[in-house]
Amino acid sequence: MAVGGGAQRLRTRRLSLLLVSVLLVGSVVVGEDPSSSSGRGERDLYASKLSGIIIPGFASTQLRAWSVLDCPYSPLDFNPLDSVWLDTTRVLSAVNCWLKCMLLDPYNQTDHPECKSRPDSGLSAITELDPGYITGPLSSVWKEWLKWCIEFGIEANAIIAVPYDWRLSASKLEERDLYFHKLKLTFETALKLRGGPSLVFAHSMGNNVFRYFLEWLKLEIAPKQYIQWLDAHIHAYFAVGAPLLGSTESVKATLFGFTFGLPVAEGTARLMYNSFGSSLWLMPFSKHCKADDVYWKHFFGEREGHHHTYHCDEIEFQTNYSGWPTEIINIELPSIRGSDAFPSILDVAQDMTSNMECGRPIQLSFSAREVSDGTFFKAIEDYDPDSKRLLYQLQKYYQDDPVLNPLTPWERPPLKNIFCIYGIDLKTEVGYYFAPSGKPYPDNWIITDVIYEHEGALFSRSGNSVSGNPGAVSGDGTAEHDGSDVQISLNVEHHQGEDILPNMTRTPRVKYITYYEDSESIPGRRTAVWELDKANHRNLVRSQVLMRELWLEMWHDIHPDATSKFVKKARRGPLRDADCYWDYGKARCAWPEYCEYRYAFGDVHLGQSCRLKNSSTDLLLNYL
Repeated sequence: MAVGGGAQRLRTRRLSLLLVSVLLVGSVVVGEDPSSSSGRGERDLYASKLSGIIIPGFASTQLRAWSVLDCPYSPLDFNPLDSVWLDTTRVLSAVNCWLKCMLLDPYNQTDHPECKSRPDSGLSAITELDPGYITGPLSSVWKEWLKWCIEFGIEANAIIAVPYDWRLSASKLEERDLYFHKLKLTFETALKLRGGPSLVFAHSMGNNVFRYFLEWLKLEIAPKQYIQWLDAHIHAYFAVGAPLLGSTESVKATLFGFTFGLPVAEGTARLMYNSFGSSLWLMPFSKHCKADDVYWKHFFGEREGHHHTYHCDEIEFQTNYSGWPTEIINIELPSIRGSDAFPSILDVAQDMTSNMECGRPIQLSFSAREVSDGTFFKAIEDYDPDSKRLLYQLQKYYQDDPVLNPLTPWERPPLKNIFCIYGIDLKTEVGYYFAPSGKPYPDNWIITDVIYEHEGALFSRSGNSVSGNPGAVSGDGTAEHDGSDVQISLNVEHHQGEDILPNMTRTPRVKYITYYEDSESIPGRRTAVWELDKANHRNLVRSQVLMRELWLEMWHDIHPDATSKFVKKARRGPLRDADCYWDYGKARCAWPEYCEYRYAFGDVHLGQSCRLKNSSTDLLLNYL
């Protein structure tokens, strides 16, 4: 694998809050003193005591039925503890029944009167969503990651999953399930059980959940104890594919529907998605707009006339696109208004063009700010029945949230170690064109064009020209190396709010990793951003490359003999027998310095007989 260049942006734009002023591309850490023994005692304390807490992303936790539902015309009824999310057999054979168990009331987030679902618990809830010979591998999420932990001898009580009902908004998670109280107890239990702090692994929307937890915790414990609690309970936070500025796909899911690969129509998927309070949690928002500080809100909470305001910096109005490459939504609205704007089933047969003879359609564009502050939904309120429900959710569960407005930019949490990990340079959807379809709700919109960002350019599906400000790398949509291709830059100059671009020549067919690592800007704190070329967002947690890097970092942090602040980058080789393979061109095992041919009974091909010469523990010593 090559080290040095570009993984995701659901939309991060490599926020300056996480790329602090002195950064590193490559392997040697800025300003470290290899002879220093400071922190050695801390590593001794942490050795073999760390726990791993996994917070899954959107739609990455199993949901199970908590009621009895008779499904007419289908042999598959729902009984308590039956799988709801995900059971493709029931989706195919009893989709209407299945929907009753998935839908929530869009206003109060209560269950359907006939069926109730709740999140499963434990590691099994996040490993495979639909276990089975065929469906299991297709719905695998954290299973491969757990295999790595088991192979390296991690104890069963050291890995803790904290699944949640991903249909709910943050405030409802706490109100209905006491989720954040339970999460706090999970950290405290892990500390008591293992004797050391935890590593947090969050993927996609799981990062939003963890962010909310940190803000909720501020109000739960005394201010002077907040940092002490974090230092005692959280050693490092690995933010995998964090949607720091939201995701455009949530816009598509809201207006058109996103099927998650299930055999359902887009309209059905839209109906289900928009019933969830979490549907707005991934909406794109501006990097220049913030809400009042939560402490200010609570201080004046009982005083009449105080409102939790939303304000933007001047740059938001001086520049376009709210820090995004282009406008998020371009929509064609008919000139008619009222109930005729979205026809009923009885009106479908009518010729819609006759209703528009009085005027031409209106073309409107909306930025990320106008999506997150409700401007867009107010503009289409007369044309779409979901708009009123979404505006209600936006105000109640986001803008008026007592802890945090999640649709605001992040600040670096006051944690000791933060690693942000993304896939980059895949063709990424960054904008859409919508128009009325002439069909009844929920199929009343069609996508007429899609805007993509890829390798520093914007282009549309239709081939039309696109105006905007593309980033140097696109979103998330590696191999071994001997150290000869490592490029290191120390004391990189960084201007607030700007991206840092590695000055290097890339080979088109090589997949790179770029490491931005800093241990100086904030005393006692480490911040890193890893970018993995061509790593897909949904498959990021299953990436062998990412699992290797995570494991090396964990090993480095707990080892008493580690002298560098970060894992050394000079070499990457196989760490497990499974990493060795047969090189048919040279008729030997690849990586002969690490691997050898050693047949064992049951091997069915040459690659299986390639095994490590030395133990994984000996090989890991090269990375300290």
